[in-house]
Parts: sequence; C-alpha cells; structure tokens
Amino acid sequence: MKSKLVIAAGQARRVARLGLLPAALALAVALPPAPLQAASHEAAAAVGERHVTVTTPDGVADALLFTPPGKSARPAVILWADIGGLRPAISEVGRKLAAAGYVVLAPNAFYRTVKLDGTAVSDVPIRTRFGDWRKPTTKETIGRDAQAYAAFLDGLPQVNRKAKMGVVGFDVGSAYAFDAAQALPDRIAAVAVFYPMGTATPHDDSPHLFVRESKAAYYVAIAADDDKREPEDKGQYRDEFAKAHLAGQVDVIDAKHGFSMPDSAAHDAAADAGTWAAMLKLFRARLR
Repeated sequence: MKSKLVIAAGQARRVARLGLLPAALALAVALPPAPLQAASHEAAAAVGERHVTVTTPDGVADALLFTPPGKSARPAVILWADIGGLRPAISEVGRKLAAAGYVVLAPNAFYRTVKLDGTAVSDVPIRTRFGDWRKPTTKETIGRDAQAYAAFLDGLPQVNRKAKMGVVGFDVGSAYAFDAAQALPDRIAAVAVFYPMGTATPHDDSPHLFVRESKAAYYVAIAADDDKREPEDKGQYRDEFAKAHLAGQVDVIDAKHGFSMPDSAAHDAAADAGTWAAMLKLFRARLR
C-alpha cells in the first residue's frame, strides 16, 4: 500500500517555525516513506495480525494485535505509536516485535477524537494532531486505557499472564508508555521509549517525575537533534530513575528524531537496529 503524504514539506517547515514540533519531526512526517526492508518482512512472515477493538471506561478503541507463531503463551507488550497514530508503519513495528516473541497490542491512543484502524496514513494536518488528537490523552485517561488494554491482553490464550508486561513508546507515545507503567506498577516491568516527546518537561505533571510510582526498568533512546535542543533532558531522566531506585539506561543516539519509524524520512537503519537490540535485551531480562 502506498502511503499518502501527511502534509507538504513547506507546510511542515511552517508548523516547525510555529514551535509545535521539531523541524526534523515535521519534515519526517511530511516526506514520502523510506523503502521498507525486506528482511523485516521475512522475519515477521509467520506472525498473526488482526484488527481488534478494546472497550475502555471512556469508549471503544481500535487496535492492532500481533501474535508470535507457535502455541506457547508469551509475554505481552503495549505499543504506543507516535503522533502519526496507527498506520502501516506501526504494523511493521508490531510484526517485528511479535516475531521476537511477544504478543503486541498497538492501540489508537487518539480514539476519543479520531478513528484509526491502521490501514492507511492519516492526512490530518499536524496542528490538529498536536491539538485535538492529544488534548484528551491525559495521564489519567491513558492510565485508564492502559488498564483496559492489559486486561484485554491477559484475556488472550496467547499471553503468559504469569510473565510481566512491557510497554514501548515512540515520540508522544513515550509519555503514554510512562503513564501506563505508573498505572500498572505490578504488571508492567519494562519501558522502552524512542526519541521521547512530552516526557521530561518543566511542568509539575511531567511523566518523568512520576517514575517512582512504577516498578519498571527503563530504556530511553534520545535522538541527537532532540538532545541538542534540550540537552538537560538526559540528566533529568537519570536523576529521577536514581531517586526512585529504578534501573534506567539513557542513550543519546547519533540519528535524527524519527529514526525508528520505517515511513520516516529520518529513518536510520543502524540507529534503529542498535536501539532495537537494547530494547529486546531489556525485555528478555524483565518480561518473565
């Protein structure tokens, strides 16, 4: 399936100048997707994939479910997408993670505002995404959602309910991953986030300030351009992990914001592979 352009490159630059998002991210969502790697398709060939809906306290969320091959029950992972939401690129990430041995649920975090079933790229302007889409996604609502998603996963025969659960977040999804770990401290044991946005802020409700409410180990991969713009973030993450007595690895990656997404102009195969390996190392150690 060919992805549509989300916004024109010129519009993306104008949005970036308005301060709604980093210029690198604006251009990443503006340009055509990079070619998909055939190797990842082969590795995920036997993975089960289907569209599901999950009832939450606030409504019904669309989601994508990925299951590993075989009959063994496996640990579960909740995958929080970036501001682009559910789309074919997220399916690729979900398949890849399921091929590594995890049952993966990728919910539409913005279901209160927009329907996204993962089959196509949305052409909604980036301003609307950062405004209307994100507005209802508070710490409290994401916490309720996470509890519903965990209950859904625990009801599946493919999920090993005795194993701990993990969460992954990209961009704005990183904040939702932090919120989920805090809402489910006895269930979620590992959090991996990539080029996080809205996770270490100067506000009193910044997600990184509440890691003490979780019992998880963390992996944070910060893009080099994000680190250049906000160099204090990495130290803030490390300080909060240390104060909470939690294991936390924080890396600055020599790549641009968006390096993990296969449909991003900033996709970087080497950075993606290295951070993916770090995430899997964390999951294998904690999700058991």
